[in-house]
Amino acid sequence: MASLPLPRVESLVDCTSFKLTVLPYLAQLQWLPASLREAGRDVASLKAVYIATNPLVSALALGACFAVLFFLAAEINRNYSQVDRFWSILPAVYNVHFAAWARLVGLRTQTLDSIAVVTVLWSVRLTFNYWRKGGYQIGSEDYRWQIVRSKVNSTFLFTIFNFSFIAAAQSLLLLLITAPTYVFVVVAYNQGAETFGLPDLAFSRAVFFFLIIEYLADQQQWNFQAAKREYLDQARISEQYKDQFSFEDLERGFVVSGLWAWSRHPNFVAEQAVWLTLYLWTCYRTETYVQWAGLGVVGYLLIFQGSTRLTESITAGKYSEYSEYQARVGRFLPRLSAEAKVTKGAGKKKAALPTEQPDAEGKKSK
Repeated sequence: MASLPLPRVESLVDCTSFKLTVLPYLAQLQWLPASLREAGRDVASLKAVYIATNPLVSALALGACFAVLFFLAAEINRNYSQVDRFWSILPAVYNVHFAAWARLVGLRTQTLDSIAVVTVLWSVRLTFNYWRKGGYQIGSEDYRWQIVRSKVNSTFLFTIFNFSFIAAAQSLLLLLITAPTYVFVVVAYNQGAETFGLPDLAFSRAVFFFLIIEYLADQQQWNFQAAKREYLDQARISEQYKDQFSFEDLERGFVVSGLWAWSRHPNFVAEQAVWLTLYLWTCYRTETYVQWAGLGVVGYLLIFQGSTRLTESITAGKYSEYSEYQARVGRFLPRLSAEAKVTKGAGKKKAALPTEQPDAEGKKSK
């Protein structure tokens, strides 16, 4: 195999070394723009540049370009959901990129192919859910950005916040959660023939299981919001939803049945579990459980904590029964000792926009 822009290391543990597998290749960022200009539109030349560039570096360069575009689009349109529209797309693009690059250079592994497939399935599900909730409509913006913007009195300071966190940090995070896939590329280059064993099958199927949980949670939330809209408009429950929700459920204003009876955010739980499982899969294969590739997962978990706190603080202010729901049902993990909810009438009907319900998917109400 010809020399590739990947390191030769002495052990599996070394495959997780940032110093050995990332730092030596960051200098490629300096000559990559000139190489692309020189290649022009010639497909063969572009392919040569693509292969000659470390796959993590090329992904980083793409992410940096997106970050600049997100920042400019947000400032021009005064709409700060630019990253939100790509939240469900870019991780899949990066993982498919890693798998495609490996195939082009002759590193064909079932692990990389499996990760690419499940990530595309994750992307399709999340993108569809974001689309059907109006996320791609012109002018659509996550309502939480308006609240964050109201807390920052200075336009200049919010511009800095937009560049540093909304555009740059979030774009980097969407790349970092796919860093375990890059580690698998390094492993494939150094390990040679791959053995895709039962543990690997278990990890890949676990990711698929969590995708199913996300789908079910999304659909239950969607059904509730559809039933509530009809109830608020016509004071009736259609035959389609009569067996699922009562008048008391709809007057309460938020869903508490199905998976939502066990967790206040079952979709959040499954979403985080997808990327945590991919990271643990890498840890298992490299025989080390603390590595730089876990930075993205840590950041993902932290951003869910902050986003969920903000969402719930808004929801608790809108619905009087939500505090009781918080006390009874765990934010993420079930409280097995809690008693089942006894439905109570909510009294006065409360009209609310569906986008303001605790149905945010992923970090950004997808």
